[in-house]
Amino acid sequence: MEMEVISRESIKPCSPTPTHLRNYPLSLFDNAVCPNSVPLIYFYAPQESPDEAAKISLLKKSLSQALCIYYPFAGRFKDPTSVHCNDEGVSLVVTRIKTKNLSNILRNPTDALLSPLFPDELQWKDMGLESSLLAVQINCFACGGMAITVCMSHKVGDASTLFNFFNDWSTLTQQPHTTVALPHVGASLFPQSHFPLPRQYSFVPHHNMVCRRLVFEGSKIDSLKALVSSSSSSQKVENPTRFEVVVALIYKCAVSALGLSVSNTLLRAAINFRKRMIPPLPDKSLGNLVSSFYASSMDNDEVELHELVTKTREGLALFCDKYVRNFGDLKFVSEFVTFGQAVTTDNKSSCEDGEKKKKKDMMFFSGWCRFSAYEADFGWGRPVWVTTVLCPVKNSVVLMDTRDGKGIEAVVCMLDKDMAMFERHVHLLRYASLEPNRWTCSSCS
Repeated sequence: MEMEVISRESIKPCSPTPTHLRNYPLSLFDNAVCPNSVPLIYFYAPQESPDEAAKISLLKKSLSQALCIYYPFAGRFKDPTSVHCNDEGVSLVVTRIKTKNLSNILRNPTDALLSPLFPDELQWKDMGLESSLLAVQINCFACGGMAITVCMSHKVGDASTLFNFFNDWSTLTQQPHTTVALPHVGASLFPQSHFPLPRQYSFVPHHNMVCRRLVFEGSKIDSLKALVSSSSSSQKVENPTRFEVVVALIYKCAVSALGLSVSNTLLRAAINFRKRMIPPLPDKSLGNLVSSFYASSMDNDEVELHELVTKTREGLALFCDKYVRNFGDLKFVSEFVTFGQAVTTDNKSSCEDGEKKKKKDMMFFSGWCRFSAYEADFGWGRPVWVTTVLCPVKNSVVLMDTRDGKGIEAVVCMLDKDMAMFERHVHLLRYASLEPNRWTCSSCS
């Protein structure tokens, strides 16, 4: 794909950060996560008005406004535990795509095509202490379409934080005088000074990793829900969620296709715990307010979908009761962070089994649903597709909403030899589409 870089600059907040906000301490949870970036890409259809130059000008101006609210993003790490909010700004690259149009990308969104659309191809890579904490790239297609990519340092926020930032940026583009409130609660609730610095670790990329996007339409998910809730066993599941049934199906098919055993393959899922705390935190709380839990142990390798959903629910309930609901008492927090760091970078986990330690395989799920991804309208329509890219963690799955809000798109990352078996699994293909019919650009024909 031939690409021309039109400009590269640093966008600073439209007004200086007040002196009393210049030091932004990271919370215990911020310090516990990898220093990698969190990547997102938004695709927008062509619009006759405004023209390309006007769009870019608007985006720069509103980005500068957004950085006054998300002021830590415009700073630099002072040390591993704090950000100096010195208004150095965020990296912004503007490109023009010459040899591919929007439909080319949407029809066949390979990582080879998506990667150059990200700033300096930073997706999932470590963002160093001297680097911009947020990097943005605006890619302009000849048809008039646009792809906007963002990479945010995981140290200053989770997926919820990044989606909120993008939505607020889009709101300020259309309504520049809108007041946007942003609670900064992390370090005030979970100060690092109360605990030893958590163990630091980074992703270790696997070679021969590939990514596939599976789309579960709303009607297929309804069928899965009906299957799970109509079980004749005593473990009948009441009101299964989209997340629960899709996780259960992917896990079951992956274990089967890869020749693993349920009893030796952990099911781990990340959760946003803002609303699960007592009292709950605001949805727009800045920072890392996410961790993960394990489904309850399973000994039967012939496990059914409804059993997987039940075990996942049990694991979440136990996790919330033991940790999340007790965060008001800081004595629980250090143990919680230790628990959250149990996974090592090759996606194995050390688990106590009596006095023996076993190394277990694992499937890791991260839910990015219900973050209003498709609400980000800069004034030229909502995005036609929002996604992320290949994550270097083996057997990891990111779940995102489809455009209609009813389905789920699963971004599955595996070794290529494993993916070749997984993507052919008959039970999986009964409910998921490997080649979804995404939006088609009429200007590209």
